[in-house]
Amino acid sequence: MRGKYVTETLRVEESGIARAAETLRAGGLVAVPTETVYGLAARADSEAAVADIYAAKGRPSFNPLIVHVASLDAAREFADFSPQAEALAQAYWPGPLTLVLPRKSEAGLAAAVTAGLDTIALRMPAHPVMRRVLEETRLPLAAPSANRSGYISPTSAAHVLASLDGRIQAVLDGGECERGLESTIAAVRGDGTVEILRPGPVELDAGTGAGGGIEAPGQLASHYAPGKPVRLMATQVAPDDFVIGFGDIAGDCSLSESGDLAEAAARLYACLHLGARSPKPRIAVAPIPAEGIGIAINDRLQRAATPPDQSSSGS
Repeated sequence: MRGKYVTETLRVEESGIARAAETLRAGGLVAVPTETVYGLAARADSEAAVADIYAAKGRPSFNPLIVHVASLDAAREFADFSPQAEALAQAYWPGPLTLVLPRKSEAGLAAAVTAGLDTIALRMPAHPVMRRVLEETRLPLAAPSANRSGYISPTSAAHVLASLDGRIQAVLDGGECERGLESTIAAVRGDGTVEILRPGPVELDAGTGAGGGIEAPGQLASHYAPGKPVRLMATQVAPDDFVIGFGDIAGDCSLSESGDLAEAAARLYACLHLGARSPKPRIAVAPIPAEGIGIAINDRLQRAATPPDQSSSGS
């Protein structure tokens, strides 16, 4: 069903960035490119704006949001940084690493941003367009992936419009996202240990979270779903399979004919979008090595292959 807005597509130029910033300051929703995927941005200090994110996406209220900031100093206003957290931020920011840290009680952000948790997820993005928007608005921006909740993440403006056209005020078209996978999410615990809550482009020497509850986006069992069955580790395929190939295994869409995992990560969601639109009833995905960024690719694929009735949807 058509939404209540005529969604503008803004160009990445002075007027487009100014228009995006103006819309965000007024409490609107704007899809903005990052180095990972397109984020659905809204001012994180506004209860109404954050509520509109959840409504536009159909996102469950227990799933917290990542708050994007322009600087480490800005991040320190919202969370307590231990020496371990400081070291990670200094090493990887700006970049595709989200830190889950103890939230300051005086943070002044919308309560829904943290979904009632005493932690907050923070990231300083590297993409020049998102950085320009943050600098122009001078606001912290909540920005989950710019898609309907539970569906495939968007790596282009066209992907955003496919599910959110009419539901948001604007999309800032910055072309294809370079990384193609959402940020690594790491929680820094009170005892100084670091746990990976979601694998991503940044590889850390850290343990994996035990999964006791939802602390950050992308932890639900069913996620990134294309709306049809997905079969993984497929070496034999049927004529009516939409095949996502890798390396020597050809397909209707190849993640990387040369077997390059970075290229595969960048193309993953584009191939899943093509598979979702294909008339073929199933998607079969070639084996992906579980090493390096391949670990994050397989994480997303496993969630895409999990039937929605096995998990509440969210993103």
